[in-house]
Amino acid sequence: MNPDPADFWSLPTDRLLDSVHSSRVGLSSEEAARRLVTYGPNVAAPRQHAGLWRQVGAQLGNPITILLFIAAVLSIVVGEGVDGSIILVILLASGALAFWQEHRAANAVAKLMSLIRTTAMVMRDGKPREVPLVEIVPGDVVQLSAGSNAPGDGVLLEANDLFVDQAALTGESYPAEKSTVVAPADAELADRSNALYLGTHVISGTATALVMRTGASTMFGEIAQQLAKHPPETEFEIGVRHFGYLLLQITTVFAIVIFSVNVGLHRPVLDALLFTLALSVGLTPQLLPAIVSVTLAHGARRMSEQRVIVRRLASIEDLGGMEILCTDKTGTITEGVIAVNAAEDWTGAASERVRLFCYLNAAFETGLANPIDDALRAMPPPDAARYTKRDEVPYDFIRKRLSVAVDAGDKQLLLTKGALTAVLDVCDRAEYANGQVVPLDEVRAAIAARYEALSREGFRCLGVAYREIGTEPINRDTERGLTFLGILSLADPLKSHTRQILAELGTLGIRVKLISGDNRHVAAHIAAQAGF
Repeated sequence: MNPDPADFWSLPTDRLLDSVHSSRVGLSSEEAARRLVTYGPNVAAPRQHAGLWRQVGAQLGNPITILLFIAAVLSIVVGEGVDGSIILVILLASGALAFWQEHRAANAVAKLMSLIRTTAMVMRDGKPREVPLVEIVPGDVVQLSAGSNAPGDGVLLEANDLFVDQAALTGESYPAEKSTVVAPADAELADRSNALYLGTHVISGTATALVMRTGASTMFGEIAQQLAKHPPETEFEIGVRHFGYLLLQITTVFAIVIFSVNVGLHRPVLDALLFTLALSVGLTPQLLPAIVSVTLAHGARRMSEQRVIVRRLASIEDLGGMEILCTDKTGTITEGVIAVNAAEDWTGAASERVRLFCYLNAAFETGLANPIDDALRAMPPPDAARYTKRDEVPYDFIRKRLSVAVDAGDKQLLLTKGALTAVLDVCDRAEYANGQVVPLDEVRAAIAARYEALSREGFRCLGVAYREIGTEPINRDTERGLTFLGILSLADPLKSHTRQILAELGTLGIRVKLISGDNRHVAAHIAAQAGF
């Protein structure tokens, strides 16, 4: 239970702070520890660990196994102990094999999960401190920036150009803009512009938020608990179950008919029963469970060699039944480690100003950490020290660009980098590497051609632009009338084992479709390198 009002998004922040006995500087460490005991860990849904007998029951509870077990028991009862024992041994061996594989996979997943440590920046004792997400409690004041996960359901105290991806809750395909404006009590979730929810994350901007609900009390927690009740059956499991029911029905009907016919022909009842039992056992595929378990376990072992953990053996068949696998390339089949290829003007001539302005933009930005900026910061130009930061317009996924204002002696410059088309949208001129400036419309086609050429070679391309500004604060509207300076090209090489994995997928008849955030040419180039 949490002490917050049900419609916290409709109340003034001062009242909300009073309701959770907190302040804008957050909680003390002692108070946070007491609340953690009261409200429990900030976990949306406790991880369900099936008991030993439940796991065994899951392996032995399908119709085919039940039918074979009945046949084995009847065989033993009527004196065919050897046949019954063989059937029981096959059942126990196949069940044990499947149980051991899934039990070992579950333990491996648990160990991996213990290595994951998600944190949030929280005000504790009046100072920002990095705290594990599970230790967030109602009343905490958290600081958020691009890439941060909302650590609970809460309300904004401050927001600056804040956009949040809440598709997990609303299904919206675009990030939602957030502000501190109080929403009506009857507002739908998508219209609560001042509220944040667990399970969502910040796309761009910065914010300070008051946590009102944590763990299972959050909206995401309620959904997670519903989903954690019982995992859905795979198509393979459904098929095996239906086949087992069909086999059980056919065997039962045959047994009843044959037994009735034998009795009707005045055969001895015991002989008729033995004959019916022999026929029923003969109709039942005793080795089927063992064959299925061994085959799936073999597939799981091959997957483990590729560093893939299979928690449920039945999911192996789903992979084999796949026709098209869609995957992001960055960090999935590529290293995810960016290297700078070249800094050039739009004609392809090397440009030190492009490299310098990209470095300054990356060095001064304070938003989402990313491999591109890390690569740029690692290569400081010699004259970068004379520039100082004055202001910033953070990156967001609507504008697709980032701008910083810098002081350069007696000048103030706005330096912008981002997706090439997004940068060109706010430019009206272009500059050669030698400093000559021409109208953008005259060279737009040449810029596009250079971009296409670099993309076909597999490079990710960013546009770089600038303009002189005054001393006034900057915002998104300041990004206009810029001079396009050039293109920064970056490389992201394939992982060493990518080709081997793709070859394995090819043997299963699976086509791979790359999804690239850059453009279709980069994906096509990576596909060609990978051999598909």
